Amino acid sequence: MDRYPPIADHGMVGDLQTAALVSSAGTVDWWCTPRFDSPSLFASLLDSERGGHCRLAADLGADDGMAVRQLYLSDTAILVTRFMAPGGVGEVADFMVPLDGSAATDRHSLVRVARVVRGSLPFTFACRPRFDYGRAPHTLSRSDERAVALRGPGTDLHVRSTEGVALRADGDDVTARFTLSAGQAVAFVLTSASAGGAAPGAPTLDEVADRLERCRGFWHHWLRSCTYRGRWQDMVNRSAITLKLLTYAPAGAPIAAATMGLPEQIGGERNWDYRYTWIRDASLSVRTLIDLGFHEEAHAFRRWLRDRIEAGGAPSGDPLQIMYRVDGDPFLTEETLDHLEGYQGSRPVRAGNAAADQLQLDIYGEASDALIVHGDVGAIRGWKTLAGVLDWLADHWDRPDEGIWETRGGRQDFTYSRLMTWVAFDRGVHAATGFSRPADLRRWSEARDAVFHQIVERGWHDKRQAFVQHYDTDVLDASLLLMPRVGFISPTDPDWLSTLDAMDDELVSDSLVYRYDPAASPDGLRGSEGTFNLCSFLYVEALARSGRLSQARYAFDKMLTYANHVGLFAEEIGPSGEQLGNFPQAFTHLALVNAAMALDESLDRTGTRGTGDHRHPAAHGLTPPDRGDGGDSDG
Repeated sequence: MDRYPPIADHGMVGDLQTAALVSSAGTVDWWCTPRFDSPSLFASLLDSERGGHCRLAADLGADDGMAVRQLYLSDTAILVTRFMAPGGVGEVADFMVPLDGSAATDRHSLVRVARVVRGSLPFTFACRPRFDYGRAPHTLSRSDERAVALRGPGTDLHVRSTEGVALRADGDDVTARFTLSAGQAVAFVLTSASAGGAAPGAPTLDEVADRLERCRGFWHHWLRSCTYRGRWQDMVNRSAITLKLLTYAPAGAPIAAATMGLPEQIGGERNWDYRYTWIRDASLSVRTLIDLGFHEEAHAFRRWLRDRIEAGGAPSGDPLQIMYRVDGDPFLTEETLDHLEGYQGSRPVRAGNAAADQLQLDIYGEASDALIVHGDVGAIRGWKTLAGVLDWLADHWDRPDEGIWETRGGRQDFTYSRLMTWVAFDRGVHAATGFSRPADLRRWSEARDAVFHQIVERGWHDKRQAFVQHYDTDVLDASLLLMPRVGFISPTDPDWLSTLDAMDDELVSDSLVYRYDPAASPDGLRGSEGTFNLCSFLYVEALARSGRLSQARYAFDKMLTYANHVGLFAEEIGPSGEQLGNFPQAFTHLALVNAAMALDESLDRTGTRGTGDHRHPAAHGLTPPDRGDGGDSDG
């Protein structure tokens, strides 16, 4: 369907409370405001006719020979789309100035600047918002020829242009056409605000230039805290910026992705809303953020997490639920937006997420690890909060649940869920002992050991010679790639290496990794899915930790080729190498950083470039990789 750009054909800009996606055609086709999880103003990604968009682009004929390129200004979230034609070269810069993280606001500005650097080019501007996911009408009111307000239910969108360009009404939308010559520029500022609020003033080019420098300065200053100096500096920096952009600064809560409803299979039903904070994803980011030097972001989430537990946990009575809104609200009702056709006809389009009501016991392991990261047990209040959770978990860990992948096919005794409950008790026992904290050590230790024995006895499949997805199956699951990282098993233990080999045979396709086989382990949903980028990077990390460095580096280098043109990843890779699922996905970029750091550590330790040992995979299809690694067991 030509009406829809590829999912990967976008860059993201944001102000740390909301974010917009801009295609390489110069179209803003996704923006929710005033928060990530608010209803959309622009959602043409989910319905090209009803969703709404804002386009600012060079406007030449179809046979004009124009080339378009999109890039970020180095180490910033300023997105530049360049239009190169025989008659001229121009560009559009899109950015949002990051807001003070101390307070939420209803006022957000997206700045779009068009300029020409050679020759001349005609441009078209068209702003066609569709409020409330395209369900609500809007009206247009004009202050002067450069100031228009588009008013929807509860929200106004103010559109302002700099001198020289008049905004024209097109029904209840607004458009403009203009031509720029070398050295000339025009800016448009789109400001969302609560209905009836004060209108912003008309911008000048000097004011816009000042905003641009403030935005550039923010990102350069923020990146100075990054301590990573490894081999993949550019990709790690881009992933760090992406993780920051996807964090709701007033609360310190990261969301899973900027979008909702983008399909894991074109035309399929696996279309979820990822604009919320998952305890699992966010907790796993804490250690990585600290390792990168971003202590403020890590501690902000830890405070948010502690507050969720102290607020009374989940409506079910459990200490936590698996996800929340960015402000900590636990109520995430799921609705189907039947009026939207979905990306390339992929229905249903869901807003909200019913998985919030699921039981996923693994979250207590990730949360415990986040609260005790690097031996930091926090203040007394933090310890009391964690100890209460572990006391509860000691009575409730041995239950089937829906598992990490939020399956809708019934509860099982998932091995990964048990693994992370072991992590919860293990971290608690070590912290209580090491820092002389009050704790029911005997009870926690007994629970930890019981979980360990259960995983070894029931999560291990003798015939497969591998740890499996749950106790009643022989299906493999890529989530278990985390077993060595969390310390449950040595990365060179023979049982782990045979598990890794089994995953190589069943889940890995040319270095890309599937979560599991839905045909062998029904998850309650129709259709198939692509390989999971998260799992592919976890695979790289597991290979590196297991000493298979050449195989790990080869897989990592190949994975980086699947990034889009500005270094962003969606959730999955489809059969033709296309990106699928919500975009960009924070968990994928988190896993990329972890894989890079694990590879750097292993390569530095061995003093090898990782390209010459006997485990190097068959880059030209001549020989299979040697999987004969042994190594010491963990006893």
